[in-house]
Amino acid sequence: MRNAHAQTLWASLCRRSPQPRLLRQRLELPDGDFLDLDWTGAPSHAQPLVVVLHGLEGSARSAYVRALAHHLQGLGMQCLVLHFRGCSGVPNRLLRSYHSGETGDLDLLMRWLRQYWPRRPLAVVGYSLGGNVLLKWLGEQGTAASVDAAVAVSVPMDLAACAARMDRGLSRIYRWRLVRGLERKVLRKFRDRDGPLDLALVRRARGFREFDDAVTAPLHGFDGAADYYRRSSSREYLHGIRRPTLVLHAADDPFMTPDVLPRPGARIPPQLTLEVSARGGHVGFVSGTGPLGLIPRYWLECRIGAYLRQALAGPVQPG
Repeated sequence: MRNAHAQTLWASLCRRSPQPRLLRQRLELPDGDFLDLDWTGAPSHAQPLVVVLHGLEGSARSAYVRALAHHLQGLGMQCLVLHFRGCSGVPNRLLRSYHSGETGDLDLLMRWLRQYWPRRPLAVVGYSLGGNVLLKWLGEQGTAASVDAAVAVSVPMDLAACAARMDRGLSRIYRWRLVRGLERKVLRKFRDRDGPLDLALVRRARGFREFDDAVTAPLHGFDGAADYYRRSSSREYLHGIRRPTLVLHAADDPFMTPDVLPRPGARIPPQLTLEVSARGGHVGFVSGTGPLGLIPRYWLECRIGAYLRQALAGPVQPG
């Protein structure tokens, strides 16, 4: 597929993804909220473990998550899908939710896993918003990051630039769908409870900047959308990454422009590998095989699996 929108929409709407069997676990948090975790099979130290971070309003039901879990199972790896707060199908308890720069929950989960399995091979894969969370966390933690390898896909590394890009051309279709879904979720949550939000402003929001001004900033302690974008964009944290990390990006991603990538001359640590394809759309990367190339082949899972197999190679030690 040579068109970015075809890549994006096929992978999101048309793909027939496998349905791996998942086991739900609820992790209670110190602040009184919870995280829902979906495991592929019972937790075991006998396999490398890969934590999967979904994108905006995604979940374990998202096609790209199911496909990766199925593929990695075939490679002898176990997956754990972390649902960001309010994304598991059950509203979270607190007023706050999740956002592109919220790394505290990921850090808590990773420390919990490493405490339970101190020597188990451990990796994280993040898509879109989840990729931004992952790269920011890796940069914040540096050598203290409790992970052996990471992969980030289609990451909005500059949130302000991405919000502006979604206001142009056909990308407004994605913006409309995503923002409308976010607004409905917020209005349902605050229908019968008090909070810091002006619901009239929420209803009037048309783009991400308006939504983040009306919802994300007041719920999470930012001084407006601009402050949120500045403090949460992962591009400013890349220099701190000290764990083997692969970033997969498409130059034609309709959610952003190539300007979101590290600037020329920027400090890129040797542990970070950036692979930019000319085509691929947003979390797409669909190619064709068979006669006339009409049988879809999903390159993304193959590339992620190959990288993780190499990065996590070695005997698994009991722990």
